Amino acid sequence: MRVFEVIDPRFGRYVLSNAELEVLADGFRWIEGLVWVGDADCLLFQDLPRNRTMRWSEDQGVSVYRAPSDYANGQTRDRQGRLVACSHQGRCLYRTEHDGRVVRLVGHHAGRRLNAPNDVVVKSDGTIWFTDPLYGLLTDYEGGRQSSEQGPAVYRFDPDRGEITVVADDFEGPNGLAFSPDERLLYVSETGDQTKPEPRQFIRVFEVGGDGRTLRGGGVFHKVMPGYADGFRVDEDGNVWSSAADGVHCIAPDGVLLGKVLIPHRVSNVTFGGLHKNRLFIGGSRVLYAVFLNTRGVQAP
Repeated sequence: MRVFEVIDPRFGRYVLSNAELEVLADGFRWIEGLVWVGDADCLLFQDLPRNRTMRWSEDQGVSVYRAPSDYANGQTRDRQGRLVACSHQGRCLYRTEHDGRVVRLVGHHAGRRLNAPNDVVVKSDGTIWFTDPLYGLLTDYEGGRQSSEQGPAVYRFDPDRGEITVVADDFEGPNGLAFSPDERLLYVSETGDQTKPEPRQFIRVFEVGGDGRTLRGGGVFHKVMPGYADGFRVDEDGNVWSSAADGVHCIAPDGVLLGKVLIPHRVSNVTFGGLHKNRLFIGGSRVLYAVFLNTRGVQAP
């Protein structure tokens, strides 16, 4: 099948004509939370409904990294290279220390339990920004039905001070998030109230305040079609590489769709990795894919 669909001529510079779409592994229930671990030369990702974190490497293929995972979803690495994960079942963020210990970072705001943290990014100042929709509480498939104690929101957590603050709460279902390369913008996907026949579904963009702690704006940046934006990552040119129903969409900083990486399964999330961070790893429902691109991803170590 065709791998790339060029919609805007600007997309051509990111396409490697001899780079094939690779199937790395199959047989998962639903892939989430892809993160590259460069010092170990491996990819970690969630087989979320099976409650386990998986590991893939070029030499050894797929193995189980952690089981149970506490129904972890999004994950990233902090500036010290430690793994930070969102737990649906535990309704918290937890961190894996270098010696293997697992530390619970935060599970409450204003005296009430979080819902089901979904995705997470770490800013260059070490603060942790994450989304907290209701999705992981609604069914037994991804963590177990539980009651919500507060509305959906996007949070900023300072692990040094132990401070958690709401940076945006006008969401029905905040999901994936990523900073622009200069960290002046924060992109957040709104996947809406999926119990409604026509939920709000688009990517929003916020300006980060000069204090590095607050957000302004939040207008619609782009609406992915078909499907919707779940998780995404940003490259060195500021393009957003977003999940979609037909693959991965590359969206320019001006909000224009440049092109697509076509995938025969609905995509949940992506991450850049490999030696030069120019390999795009793709969670396509039950299949793990990868393709090399002529650009590099921007992300934590």
